[in-house]
Amino acid sequence: MADEERSGLSLFDGVLIVGGGLIAVWVAFSLLGFVAGVVWFVIKVAVVVGLVALVARLLFRRSP
Repeated sequence: MADEERSGLSLFDGVLIVGGGLIAVWVAFSLLGFVAGVVWFVIKVAVVVGLVALVARLLFRRSP
């Protein structure tokens, strides 16, 4: 009976799988937050540049 082969995952394997999954979720959410931050920054810069261009066009279009 002592020579029987064990099948299935050991406790250590389960801990590694759960830990790896938690780390993967943490990295995925961090990456998503970073990408969303960069996209939001680019949108804000585009809006500010557009507003400056619009104001400049309105100011310099008027003829004296």
